[in-house]
Amino acid sequence: MSRDVLVVGINTYTHLPSLSAPAVDAEAIAQRLAQDGDFHKIQRLPEAIDRSTQKPVVAKKLPVSQIQLEQALEQLFLPKSQQAPETALFYFSGHGIPDSKGFDKGYLATSDTDPRHPRSGISLHWLQWLLSGSPVKQQIIWLDCCHSGSLLVNVAAANPGHGESRDRCFVASSRDFESSWEDLNSSYSVLTKALLDGLDPNRLPGRWIDTFALVDYINQALKGELQTPVCTNFGEAINLTRTWQVSAQSTDHSQTDSGICPYKGLEFFDCNDEDPKYFFGRDR
Repeated sequence: MSRDVLVVGINTYTHLPSLSAPAVDAEAIAQRLAQDGDFHKIQRLPEAIDRSTQKPVVAKKLPVSQIQLEQALEQLFLPKSQQAPETALFYFSGHGIPDSKGFDKGYLATSDTDPRHPRSGISLHWLQWLLSGSPVKQQIIWLDCCHSGSLLVNVAAANPGHGESRDRCFVASSRDFESSWEDLNSSYSVLTKALLDGLDPNRLPGRWIDTFALVDYINQALKGELQTPVCTNFGEAINLTRTWQVSAQSTDHSQTDSGICPYKGLEFFDCNDEDPKYFFGRDR
């Protein structure tokens, strides 16, 4: 099963204030998914090569244009190849711009987005259209930016495409009228910190952390924060991360089988000191 990821972290802006957290956010998400998520292809925007490791990383100072991001999203969700991935995950950290007219439901700001002309960004309405026509059966969208909850204003719009069965997970860092913030106790944004903690496979050893478990964790972790995450799942749960190391079996002799079955099976209960312990709600 093919599982592809696009992580975007934009620090550099021409018409908006520059940021410091998005590139760190996106790289941390990419590394978590690469290490524990069994994803086959992870694309970073903007991308650079780390000189020490010679591996790709999210660049902190390079720009991402509207055209670049549109093309990357189309390649992820509407690939020209007949072999579309089974699972596609899109993560975005950067500026978000509200839509004053309401049609486009807000915008993801790229480096060349001018807030005076917000359609120079990525329209959330366009993103909904893209998902509705996508052949990808498992679609995951995580948006860590201001006003990102616009994508989930109503269920019909957030869950586009009803012709075939689709499993979808939407996580937005804040409601459509709220801003999103950096975490005061880490180098990450508030939502990304919750995502990283929720995706930690050691949190649920021996099982997959799926989209249902992740949303439950985020809702609990960010309760009472200045920003309110908006999270929605549709269809079946989508597996995200798990531990790959199998813990060694314990050789403690105190845990070995003593040969005595704790269950009575078909044996009768007798009047003694032990058997009455199996009875509840009876006084004789």
